[in-house]
Amino acid sequence: MPAPGGHPRGMVTIAERFGSALEQAAEPGLAGPELLPVRLMRACARTLPVDGAGLSVQDGSGRRLPLGASSDDAATAERLQFTVGTGPCLAAHHGGEPVFAMTDDLRRRWLPFAELLLTRTPYRGVVALPLPLSLAGNVAIDLYFTDEAAVPRLPVFEALAVGGLITSALSEAAVWSDWEPAHGPEWLRTPAARRRALVWEAIGQLSVAHRTDARGGLDLLRAAAYSAGRPVEDVAADLLCGRVSPTSLMPPDAAAT
Repeated sequence: MPAPGGHPRGMVTIAERFGSALEQAAEPGLAGPELLPVRLMRACARTLPVDGAGLSVQDGSGRRLPLGASSDDAATAERLQFTVGTGPCLAAHHGGEPVFAMTDDLRRRWLPFAELLLTRTPYRGVVALPLPLSLAGNVAIDLYFTDEAAVPRLPVFEALAVGGLITSALSEAAVWSDWEPAHGPEWLRTPAARRRALVWEAIGQLSVAHRTDARGGLDLLRAAAYSAGRPVEDVAADLLCGRVSPTSLMPPDAAAT
C-alpha cells in the first residue's frame, strides 16, 4: 500500500536507510565532491546484505573507469577484473543485464578472474547490476559476498532501489555543480579514476613502440601485470616514469614461446 507521498512503503524505508548510511559515510577525508562515489559505495554496502560494493563506468570508447569502492578488498576485486579483461561487471556492462555468480559460476565463466578473486580477496560471489545513467556512460555496481550462499538471497528489489538512489545522487551532484562537458562532473575524477587514466596514457606509448592499436597496447599491459601479479595501473606508472621500457613488454603470444 502506498505511503504518504505516493511512494511504496518499501521504497521509503530503503531510501531512509540509504540516506542514514550515506550520512555515516561522510567521514573525515571523504568530504570532497570527487569522493561522492566512495561515499555512495560505503552507503550501499551498509544498506544491502553484502560484504563489499564497487561502482564503475564504461564510456563510449569502451574505456572502463573505477569510480569508488566500499573497501580496499572491493577496490582490489575491480582491479583484478580489469587486469584479466573479463568478469561479471564487464559482462553486465556489455549485456545490460544483471549478472549473478557464485564460486562455480565464476570458475566456469571467468576462470582467470575467479582464480585471482578467490586467492586475493575474501569474496566468493558477485552480483553485477547495470544502472541507467546516460550522463557518464554505462554504469554498473558490483556487489561482493564472502558467503556465496548469500548471492541468491540478495533482495533484488532493494538492490535495484539502492541503484536508483545512487544514480539519483550522481545526477543531482552533476546538476548542482559547474563542470566542463569535455571532463564531466567532479565525481568522474575520483582517485581511482585518475589512477586508471595512467593506463590509457601508457597505451599510447606502447602503441607507438610496438606499432599496434589501443587494444594491442592494453593487451600488453594486461599480460605484463598478470604475469607479475601486479595491478595494470602499477605497470602503466612504471612505463610513464621510465622504470620500464615500452619495448621490454612482449606480446602474450611472444612471451609464451
